[in-house]
Amino acid sequence: MSSGTINILPDSKRRGKTYKPMSDINVTPLVDVMLVLLVVFMITAPLLTVGVPIELPKTQANQMSGDSEPLIISITKKNEIYIQKTEISIEDLVDKLQAIAGIGYKERIYIKGDKNIDYEIVMKVMGRISSAGYSSIGLITDLEE
Repeated sequence: MSSGTINILPDSKRRGKTYKPMSDINVTPLVDVMLVLLVVFMITAPLLTVGVPIELPKTQANQMSGDSEPLIISITKKNEIYIQKTEISIEDLVDKLQAIAGIGYKERIYIKGDKNIDYEIVMKVMGRISSAGYSSIGLITDLEE
């Protein structure tokens, strides 16, 4: 011990130890980012479905399945009729639907009617949809609790 240096590890252990890069991926930052994105999408998703404000009737019917986005016709309390978000009169409904069918849309049409409207207006709209050439018509409701 007269050399003045202190060796903590024996020479055999010091020579064989080489540092290699870590080959494992640290996923903790990835998980943090994914959780933040999940929270952001959970908050913004309900805000993206903006449409005509309607109180839907409640039923116990099962949800209909479909691959493409349906064409939605909404009827408000004041008997105003909308195709998607565009207001339209009942007299112009057939012409607009035939124009939509002319561009290749022959899918299902959903009717979203307020729970306080008359049954007569729903039947008039369904009759106009049928006379425009659409045969697959569905009614949108909320689930009963």
